[in-house]
Amino acid sequence: MKYVVAWRERPTGSAAEYEAAQKRIREVLALWKMPASLTIHQFVARVGESGYAALETVEPADLQYLIAAFAPFSITVVPMMEVLDVAAGEPRGIEWRNGLPCTQP
Repeated sequence: MKYVVAWRERPTGSAAEYEAAQKRIREVLALWKMPASLTIHQFVARVGESGYAALETVEPADLQYLIAAFAPFSITVVPMMEVLDVAAGEPRGIEWRNGLPCTQP
């Protein structure tokens, strides 16, 4: 399954706390080992504050590992599909919906 992972730095109380959080996340990132199940297709960052990764995995639990490892960030994971796969699945849903009895006069 493909996912888009978005992250944003969590707000901190003071400049010193922010600097300490940045230092800690660099330490964590330097030692982190990416699970073999994760394939990162794109890894980009907005200048100064947040970023996105397009990745793929057959092990959703590895996404939870990723979130736990990088807890200093607020992380959102969104499942994604290829557009042609979405388009192929839509007619089935539309057909089912169109087969429902009409409740409007």
